[in-house]
Amino acid sequence: MPQKLVAKEFVEKAKFIPILDVRSPGEYKKGHIPGANSMCLFTDEERAKVGTCYKQIGKEKAVEMGLEFVGPKLHQFVKTAKKFAVDGEILVYCWRGGMRSGSMAWLLETAGLKVYLLEGGYKAYRNFVLSQFAQDLKLCVLGGKTGSGKTELLHVIKSHGHQILDLEGIAKHRGSAFGHFGMEAQPSSEHFENLLAKEILALDVSKPIWVEDESRHIGKVFMDVVFYNKIRNAPILFMDISVETRLPHLVKVYAGYPKEDIAMALGKIQRRLGGNWHQLALKALDVGDFAEVAKITLTYYDKAYMFGLHQRENPQIRPIEVNTIDPNLQYEAILPLIKEF
Repeated sequence: MPQKLVAKEFVEKAKFIPILDVRSPGEYKKGHIPGANSMCLFTDEERAKVGTCYKQIGKEKAVEMGLEFVGPKLHQFVKTAKKFAVDGEILVYCWRGGMRSGSMAWLLETAGLKVYLLEGGYKAYRNFVLSQFAQDLKLCVLGGKTGSGKTELLHVIKSHGHQILDLEGIAKHRGSAFGHFGMEAQPSSEHFENLLAKEILALDVSKPIWVEDESRHIGKVFMDVVFYNKIRNAPILFMDISVETRLPHLVKVYAGYPKEDIAMALGKIQRRLGGNWHQLALKALDVGDFAEVAKITLTYYDKAYMFGLHQRENPQIRPIEVNTIDPNLQYEAILPLIKEF
């Protein structure tokens, strides 16, 4: 008989035993437990048909329809599960911990596997995820205008033994209109939360955790409002770096991408830049003056960042002037302040 585990136990066991997500492909794509393997009981189309049948005709007929869809797949389910299983054990979940995961557990245990079920299903897991953001987190925010190299510095901070959460790394986006360049496809906001919760679970929440200063949205990803408010209310170490120091970094990061992509990104902030500045940026781009393009975009981004910085409800801003973009030298410069956080 399969053993049911609450979300915390299920996630802990997943460190050693593979997970099978038996929901539909669409459900899996929207968000899943990090590391879970999709082995859908129904396709998206099949799930829709079974659901419609359940609502319009009834449970009995819907179950019969589901069996018709699933029957030919049973052998492959067992083969796939045995391929993933470790020492004959496997974790299984569906949306609510109901018929789909229960049926799969029966099949796999009949085939000789030991199955652990997620009590309450993915829905319960999502509540567990959100509870990670509600707990007391000792966040310390690394601030700085666009092009300050905060992400690079964040990882240097980590290399010196401090805890970090790389929000942009998890979101697969650097945050600006140009932030998707060279990055993988972004996760959904829901799956971003799942990935973020996994990172938090690996940290000691009684100790400081460094994060970058971010707006609530990172590209197309929106942060959970509870977690975002914790960032907004946390103390911030603000690196004040001149435009002249930041420009070479921005050129190095973005100049290698196609001009067409850069022009499209400029179009996204055209209204914020203003028509004249937008046209000047396009002209500079056309002649390959990437430093001028970056300088023009910073007229908007610097103003927007400083406005957001001073809108914090409980400002605990510790500014420090830094004259380098080298993350190792930046770390040396801010180390006295880091020790105070």
